[in-house]
Amino acid sequence: MFRVCPKWTYVTRTLPSAAAAATTIGPHDGRAQAGEFVVARVGRLGAHDHAEDPNGRRVRLYPGDLVIGAYGNRYATDFYEGYVPTGTLTHLLTAGGLIGTVAAAHQARGEPTELEVVGRLVGPGLRPLSAEDFAQPFPSTDPAARAPITVAVLGTSMNAGKTTTAAAIVRGFARAGLAVGAGKVTGSGSGKDRWSYLDAGAHAVADFLDFGMPSTFGYPKERLGATMTAIRDSLASQGCDAVVLEIADGLMQEETAWLARRLSGFADAAVFAAVDALSASSGVTALRAMGAPVRAVSGLVTRSPLATRETTAVTGLPVLSPGDLADGAAVRLAAPEPVVA
Repeated sequence: MFRVCPKWTYVTRTLPSAAAAATTIGPHDGRAQAGEFVVARVGRLGAHDHAEDPNGRRVRLYPGDLVIGAYGNRYATDFYEGYVPTGTLTHLLTAGGLIGTVAAAHQARGEPTELEVVGRLVGPGLRPLSAEDFAQPFPSTDPAARAPITVAVLGTSMNAGKTTTAAAIVRGFARAGLAVGAGKVTGSGSGKDRWSYLDAGAHAVADFLDFGMPSTFGYPKERLGATMTAIRDSLASQGCDAVVLEIADGLMQEETAWLARRLSGFADAAVFAAVDALSASSGVTALRAMGAPVRAVSGLVTRSPLATRETTAVTGLPVLSPGDLADGAAVRLAAPEPVVA
């Protein structure tokens, strides 16, 4: 008889191996909550025919596979808008293992991969398990401690080049001899982002999954703000001299805008990833109105020399390609701004 072994996805990364070994499939009463670990059977394959395992490796999916993921919501203008399901028939929202029901999809994306919930992932005593159960405690902040150099990366939208920009800044700091930490403040759990930072030379990496959230859309804003601080402080406690924080989605996303308003006094610099000069101008204007210390523009706009010149003209900011940032421009971001007479 063919035996189907469950495939653990990236959002289960924080489970210790001993805890994972003690789990089993428990009953499901039809209720669902963001962060809960769940076991589901793959039905018809759609846009996601692979999943990421806890290390971030792509694992092919087949109809009939059992996957272990987590309930959550997704906000992705270039992919799916999805929410925690209300029944047992649902979808795979991300390759990282986020499970929820698609409410809307970008026209360029295919139909979602269909899932049928089999049960909850439970521990001893059939207690349902959640990402919350394996979250790191928020580090205590020493008021006398020196905060690391902190650079925030934001963007116009999904796929504007934020992760590439953040990785380039990490590379630039690392080449300058700094122990640099990288953090993903918001988004959906993905091994791809984590490995991008590590490959660029990050000394340590932390993200929202480490603090109990498989995705951040729908969580209280105050929690996201506290998590942003916790990520920075956690990286500082691991010996990082500089920290690069990526904030997902665009400024039209409510949580992103809320966090951007809290960068004044928190971040030394903000870099805005834009697609073109018009979006760069709009985004920089918005960030300045929010009080964010925006110091440069990067992202997809840097692929075009003409668009780069347009952006410089309309924003008055340096437009730095990933290569520029990796080659030394990243370090200059943290320098005090020149005083204008």
